[in-house]
Amino acid sequence: MARCEVCFRHCDIRENEAGFCKARGNEHGVIRPLNYGAITSLALDPIEKKPLRHFYPGSRILSVGSYGCNLRCPFCQNNEISWGDEVSEWPDSARVLTPEHIADEARYYKRNGNIGVAFTYNEPLVGYEFVRDTAKLVHDKGMVNAVVTAGCVSLYVLEEISPYIDAMNIDLKGFTDDYYSNTLKGDRQTVMNFITEAVKVCHVELTTLIVPGLNDSDEEMRALSSWIASLKDAYGNDKGPDIPLHVSRFFPTFHMSDGEPTEVSKVYHLADVARENLKYVYTGNC
Repeated sequence: MARCEVCFRHCDIRENEAGFCKARGNEHGVIRPLNYGAITSLALDPIEKKPLRHFYPGSRILSVGSYGCNLRCPFCQNNEISWGDEVSEWPDSARVLTPEHIADEARYYKRNGNIGVAFTYNEPLVGYEFVRDTAKLVHDKGMVNAVVTAGCVSLYVLEEISPYIDAMNIDLKGFTDDYYSNTLKGDRQTVMNFITEAVKVCHVELTTLIVPGLNDSDEEMRALSSWIASLKDAYGNDKGPDIPLHVSRFFPTFHMSDGEPTEVSKVYHLADVARENLKYVYTGNC
């Protein structure tokens, strides 16, 4: 048995088995990333799709996805590669690519407006070693790196990747422990700790998906945006009011396919509530 310390779960994993995320396992008593180099998705995306609005706007970025996730969001749009027990250790779509290959691809696509690499689609930080190793090579080629993450990982993961990461979009999925624990199977404090430290080391934008009846109250958005506004930079200066927040519309999918989409007017209204505390609030999926 060996313990994984990547997130709040601290999975005790038996020999030759995987942890909750399906991306980390015990090999000869050592926890290692089973998904290292297992690439399920590779696409050149607009930077705004991450979404990042204040980071090289108008550019494109090579988006790379693997498999595995340590949350269980019932509305996951990428459940084939992310959602726990429904993910095999090697999805059929996966192919093995080295960090060197990804960095070379990033440089090749500079001719198409590419600025670097975004680690996205699944939860990239359950395989942070591949993110770290690839991002370093991308930096060596004079390009930038972005991470799209739920941020539900230990701070040592941030320490490992931060020298090579230029931007993050982090999901702050709601602002109650009940929603994080019972709906998402995550831990809100872990995410808040991660965001608090991430804003000190790179450009950060946040995303909140508004799910009807679960996290759509004025009170929750007011508390969420107020907390964001309280965040400080590495020197103790006010940082929070300038952090962009993306307020996104939910569409029924996966285990919540029988629900109703969020009313557009609700998304616009909650964005206005967030603007009481934040300068840059954007609506998405509307």
